[in-house]
Amino acid sequence: MDGNGLMKMVHDAARHAAARQAQIARNVANADTPGYRAQGIGSFADTLREPVTPLRRTRPGHLPPTDGGIGATRATPRASAASPNGNTVSLETEMMHATAAKAEHDTALSIYSSARQILGATLGRR
Repeated sequence: MDGNGLMKMVHDAARHAAARQAQIARNVANADTPGYRAQGIGSFADTLREPVTPLRRTRPGHLPPTDGGIGATRATPRASAASPNGNTVSLETEMMHATAAKAEHDTALSIYSSARQILGATLGRR
């Protein structure tokens, strides 16, 4: 993988972790909403394993423009027990998912920082 490919993948991984954090925040915000179903976004590794079918534009305006990045985020319902009001949000579960998303984001930032330092050293900058 070349440097540009690495940087793009790290960017996509950080963006994916941010999307996971945003979904967790939505779940926590709706913890008391009757009937709300907790949703989750899979890990970045799981997203990379999913086959990507390229979309084909058949006429102008047919499809909205996309950035074509890896790690498209789709929220899916989480299987969990519902409370008496039909809500499936568990704050303990959301905090565990938040910790995992933060770890993914921190990893992406660490890889980005290391790659930047290596590139700088290669160019003779410190």
